[in-house]
Amino acid sequence: MYIFFQILLNVVLPVFILIGIGVFLHRKFHFDMNTLSKLNTYFLMPAVSFTNIYQNNVGGETMLHILGFLSLQAVSLMIFSSFIGKVAKFDNGLSSTFKNSIVLNNSGNFGLPVSQLVFHQNPLGASIQIVVMIFQNLLTYTYGLLNSVSGDNSKVKAIKEFLKNPVIYAFLLGLLLHTLHIKIPEFLWSPVKNTSNAFIAVALITLGAQSAYLKFSRFSLLLVLSLLGRLVLSPVIAFLIIIILKLDGTTAQALFIASSFPTSRNSALFALEYGNHPEYAAQVVLMSTIFSMITVTTVVYLSSILF
Repeated sequence: MYIFFQILLNVVLPVFILIGIGVFLHRKFHFDMNTLSKLNTYFLMPAVSFTNIYQNNVGGETMLHILGFLSLQAVSLMIFSSFIGKVAKFDNGLSSTFKNSIVLNNSGNFGLPVSQLVFHQNPLGASIQIVVMIFQNLLTYTYGLLNSVSGDNSKVKAIKEFLKNPVIYAFLLGLLLHTLHIKIPEFLWSPVKNTSNAFIAVALITLGAQSAYLKFSRFSLLLVLSLLGRLVLSPVIAFLIIIILKLDGTTAQALFIASSFPTSRNSALFALEYGNHPEYAAQVVLMSTIFSMITVTTVVYLSSILF
């Protein structure tokens, strides 16, 4: 129990303090959310992706294990959420939002800071989370977007949205320079590293600002199902896949923790853009982020015991 509270105090609470600061600052000063979003997506996240992959080595076998795990977990969650949607006879818009709320998680401006705090003395853990984040970006702009839109051009739009994301290019560049053992000059490396170090604070303040005006009315059965699917079922499935694939050590810990992160804000953005029950989608993002304070702490604690 002592370790549990240490994790809550030293890993999860700092995350929510910065989220709370973001809520307060946005309510007081009314940030330009589009500017904050662009700052995170096109500047800070690529810097973090590049520095982690450039500095640290995720071996070929480890990469296969990671991708195998992520694929199995994503398919499992897709099947579960689709089954629930059909049994409950949700309309198409509600079904798409429900599925996205369970399959897509906030691996970027929530998951990456948490992983960096958990694995601050073990670079491999943070590198694995970079791979998880890129996989989630791919999943978001393929499955997530196609799940939300209709029309003949949906696939083309999804591909364009994914290709506009600079994180994947930063990842590939970092991987290339690391593989070729190319040393970056200090005058270039210093600003990149400083940018990477700024990510945690800015990303979490941005997440707080995004949550500042979300409204919550009641706990519907639908909301409870989404929260259980994202925060409880996902880690359970992750644990079973880890056992099946016989993963251990940092790889198992990082993937288990990554499975517990709250619903992606993109789920709410897609629902808003395409009119698929946006109020419900926003409630899932808000409540899953709040409850993740307990569930993520629990999963981090269990990861240190199980693996």
